[in-house]
Amino acid sequence: MYEIFEHTADLGLRITAADLNTLLAEAAKAMFAAMLEDISRVRPQQARRFRLLADSYDYLLHDWLAELLYIFHAERMLFCRFEVTVGDSALDATAWGEPADPSRHAIDIELKAVTYHRLKVEPTSDGWLAEVIIDT
Repeated sequence: MYEIFEHTADLGLRITAADLNTLLAEAAKAMFAAMLEDISRVRPQQARRFRLLADSYDYLLHDWLAELLYIFHAERMLFCRFEVTVGDSALDATAWGEPADPSRHAIDIELKAVTYHRLKVEPTSDGWLAEVIIDT
């Protein structure tokens, strides 16, 4: 589950999930859902694999979302489905999507960069919580 919260001229995402793998998959989906008018119009036609290393879960979240956002800007690739496996200091993931098609994919909010401001990933009594702020 995810929600968008207000943050001065930026986009804040708060994500909750039962486990860490689902948390990072939901974070990616939340980012694209916030960016697009209707994420359900993105078809999972092409798979892209990722392997990222970081010193903390916070940095894995940042680097994961930043990599997806970079691919969107560089290749105009949109993603709608994500499978993530998190280890001690690594993230292995597959994202499915397709190239952006202006006739079907309306960009609602242009996202610029994932920030470190208020970045957190932490366990809770119900599972996991993440918060991240993205420059718009």
